[in-house]
Amino acid sequence: MPSHPTPSRLTDSRLANMGAAVIHDAFVAYSQNFNKITRQAQTRFEERDWHGHRADAQQRLGLYGQVINHLVTQIRSLLAERVTDKLVWASMKAVYSSLITTDDDWELAETFFNSVTRRIFATVGVDPQIEFVATDFDMPPTPSPVDVYRSYFPRGHSLEALLLQIVQEYGYQAKFAHLEQDCAQVARRIEAFVAGNAAAITQIDMVKQPFSRGKGAYLIGRIFTSSGMIPLALALLNNDAGIYIDAVILDENGVSVLFSFARSYFHVAITRPFDLVYFVHSLIPRKRKAEIYISLGYNKHGKTELYRDLLRHLAQSTAQFEIAPGQRGMVMIVFTLPDYDMVFKVIKDRFDYPKRTTRAEVIRQYEMVFHHDRAGRLVDAQTFEHLQFRQEQFAPALLAELLAVAGQTVCLEGEYLVVRHAYMERQVTPLDLYLAQAAPQDAAAAVIDYGQAIKDLAAANIFPGDMLLKNFGVTRHGRVVFYDYDELRPLTECNFRRFPPSLHYEDELSAEPWFHIGDDDVFPQEFLRFMGFSPTQQAIFITHHADLLDISYWCETQQRIHAGEIISIIPYTQSQRLKI
Repeated sequence: MPSHPTPSRLTDSRLANMGAAVIHDAFVAYSQNFNKITRQAQTRFEERDWHGHRADAQQRLGLYGQVINHLVTQIRSLLAERVTDKLVWASMKAVYSSLITTDDDWELAETFFNSVTRRIFATVGVDPQIEFVATDFDMPPTPSPVDVYRSYFPRGHSLEALLLQIVQEYGYQAKFAHLEQDCAQVARRIEAFVAGNAAAITQIDMVKQPFSRGKGAYLIGRIFTSSGMIPLALALLNNDAGIYIDAVILDENGVSVLFSFARSYFHVAITRPFDLVYFVHSLIPRKRKAEIYISLGYNKHGKTELYRDLLRHLAQSTAQFEIAPGQRGMVMIVFTLPDYDMVFKVIKDRFDYPKRTTRAEVIRQYEMVFHHDRAGRLVDAQTFEHLQFRQEQFAPALLAELLAVAGQTVCLEGEYLVVRHAYMERQVTPLDLYLAQAAPQDAAAAVIDYGQAIKDLAAANIFPGDMLLKNFGVTRHGRVVFYDYDELRPLTECNFRRFPPSLHYEDELSAEPWFHIGDDDVFPQEFLRFMGFSPTQQAIFITHHADLLDISYWCETQQRIHAGEIISIIPYTQSQRLKI
């Protein structure tokens, strides 16, 4: 490994050039490794190597932190006593900006640079001198290629034949079970969606690479008709008979659910994320581009975009932060802006009884959720450190409460409130509030989906611990998700039990149990007591999910997981599935 001249003997410009080159080289190596892992997804799907795909997902999630840790050590060694010299870093930023102008993923490169500076300086708020607060490029510095998607035109072909051509051009090496029949069914679905007028379809654009996640692959595109654009997603599965199209999704909400903030990240082999994000955003324009970046595995840059969005909003909003709707948390204080659909969660200094967890354990739980398959049911939380807000942006009651219950995390510095550690999540309606306000049919649907959420989490080897309705929320799509992570644990670590028979009648009347209860013991027959349903809602729950109240369901699920089975979780409705 070549040695560098002693930093003290180098000019600022020379040191800046060397430092920028080291960071850029590390970014290029990171991108190559990220893309190498991502490209394996199609082969994993073809070979039904679900455990291999899960291992790839874990490796890819941990890659960024590993690279940054090593790079920070390199930079400290290179810059030595000038490691916090802002003039050197300002020059490094300028040099680095010129180096990334030929990179197809320049926006990710800017975030990568920021990750290094924030580790070195622990910047409170933002510092535009040494980090990319806004991108250096109003327009992409590299020309937009045409290889993100391919366009298809009917030109006398039947829709069925065109769909067959589209699927075949993805080049899957595994056999298809009944592709012609699948394409015929998809064509009929699309024709029905456009009111039987297939001739109205003028063009179909498809992203050239499949989107892989879990045990599924998704072909994402859009259909242009004489009256507008329709999103298109074909869901592929693979079993002993071969690959088959399991579902077709033709509406914005359905595609948005695929890219939900509660799902694990897609693997899609693309070299220019900017164009892919803008393509997907054309299908689901109500979803932030930040969330699309995150859904594609670019979570660090998604967090950057999310923060930029927050700064833009705060610059034009006159609203004040206030306590978020819902019951107060025992572990977190949660606040939001009434005109912004995100919530901020700050860990309290002391937890309310009967919580026995610690701050470190809560942080570990959030890290576990980041690395785990979220099954479409765990809200993705972005971690922020050293946030800085103006005091007047907080309602007085909230400001007083933050300082009183979270003084170890928040403090006043002049006219600013500094938040050393916080989680930022999409705002959802707490399930208990939703059920109290919703129309009967909507409440019934939420009760049913609440039970399904618990089952989906169980399939992903997650037991929520606390099943109170206040710990679940309802998204704008009507899906139930879970957001209280301090009692999460692997399902396989739980000991599901039935109540042992009592020796005396008086035992059952006692407020205290008549038998020993271990820390990992769970009694499903008690769940209904703590859920908080009305009698009508309770009856609906029992009709659809009575199996959750018996240990047989839980023990069987544990056995399947122990046996190495990866249980499928379908991210679309039964009505969107094809019938073969």
